[in-house]
Amino acid sequence: MKTGFLEPGDKLNRLIYGMYSGLGTIVHFLVVATLPLTQRLVPGWHLSERLGRFPELCVNTGHPLIWIHAASVGEVQAAKVLIKELADSGASIFLTTMTRQGREVARTQLPESVCCSLVPLDTPQAVGCALQVVCPDIFICLETELWPVMLTRTRQAGIPMLLLNGRMSERSAQGYRRIHSFMAELLSGFTTVAVIGELDRERYSSLGVASKRIQVCGNIKYNNSRTRQQVDEVRKKYREALHLSNKTVFICGSTRSGEEELLLPVFQRLRHETATVWIIAPRHLKRLNEVQGILDRAGLEFDLMSNCRNGQRTNDIVIVDSLGLLADLYSVGDYNFCGGSLMNKGGHNIMESIHCRRPVFFGPAMKDFQDAVDLVLSARAGFQVKDNHDLADTIMELHRNPDTYQQTCQAAAVLAQSLTGAGERQAEFVQQIMAKTKS
Repeated sequence: MKTGFLEPGDKLNRLIYGMYSGLGTIVHFLVVATLPLTQRLVPGWHLSERLGRFPELCVNTGHPLIWIHAASVGEVQAAKVLIKELADSGASIFLTTMTRQGREVARTQLPESVCCSLVPLDTPQAVGCALQVVCPDIFICLETELWPVMLTRTRQAGIPMLLLNGRMSERSAQGYRRIHSFMAELLSGFTTVAVIGELDRERYSSLGVASKRIQVCGNIKYNNSRTRQQVDEVRKKYREALHLSNKTVFICGSTRSGEEELLLPVFQRLRHETATVWIIAPRHLKRLNEVQGILDRAGLEFDLMSNCRNGQRTNDIVIVDSLGLLADLYSVGDYNFCGGSLMNKGGHNIMESIHCRRPVFFGPAMKDFQDAVDLVLSARAGFQVKDNHDLADTIMELHRNPDTYQQTCQAAAVLAQSLTGAGERQAEFVQQIMAKTKS
């Protein structure tokens, strides 16, 4: 049984690994030598964790231990879904991130029982120390965190490894193919490689991962737990509560300061073509007065959502003044726009509309959700527009071509279905390994 690059094998692989780990050793001892000074100057770097010196009390729980590694904030969201799916498994969770921001988000959003730290440096000394302290029963790598020493030492220790929510760009694949044999050996340590889509499957396969070990499971980060029936029930409920009957519904969700002024002409243009209800859901409720002021100055009357829940809507503009409703409200929308994308705020979660089987519209500023943008656009389930004028033109074009609009709705439904159960499917791989270790 092979246990890693340190055993006899391909000379080039051993040379690459030896050079990499040798350089890591130099870095490690430089960090150790300057540790006292660095800790005083920049205490927020948490260098002890980078050296694999985790508190034993943090991870030594007596239960099966799963080590999940997530690079940053985006991967933490994927970990959040996976951890929820594993809640009844009886396992303890230790999570590491590459970035300090990811670590803080994890500590804020994950259950208190989850221990969150920074990942150790990819050096033989730091990884060895970390594995000795943590002693995981399973190691899970999320997306594309392929660190040679970590994967090699974990494999040598006989710890089962899973690559979940795997993704790989063509650019990364091209780079890895230059060291194909090395990558094939590195990836061979994974029991299962669960990837997001077919292109990811092809790219991992091109690096030497056996087809039988690759499973296409969808993106756990955007896991969809809603069935079509549940969406239809929510849609019926809100259309009745808001007395929408045959109205066209234009929803602008998670809007940020300055966006309502840009979206107002879109609503006015649409209402000239068809009876339209405009639903505005500001990202932050502290902006309610600001939004109301914009509508007042435009001479437009509106209702607050809290006054409309029993069919009491009297105006064609509704401001959502409660948290937690938007994910359901998207189900009643005909044209759903996701805010934070016209004002360079990084965008917001466009998948909430997709989960409701409705196409989504968004602006150019989506840097915080680029993976979702790629997913939606490749599925032709939504539209990225340049500005509010382009948004209006796109909506009007769809309104005048109902067949094209229905095709987009169908594409959104297909994408939503592909995301259904992504978390459950990937959690099953973990549970299968846990069952084997118990037996």
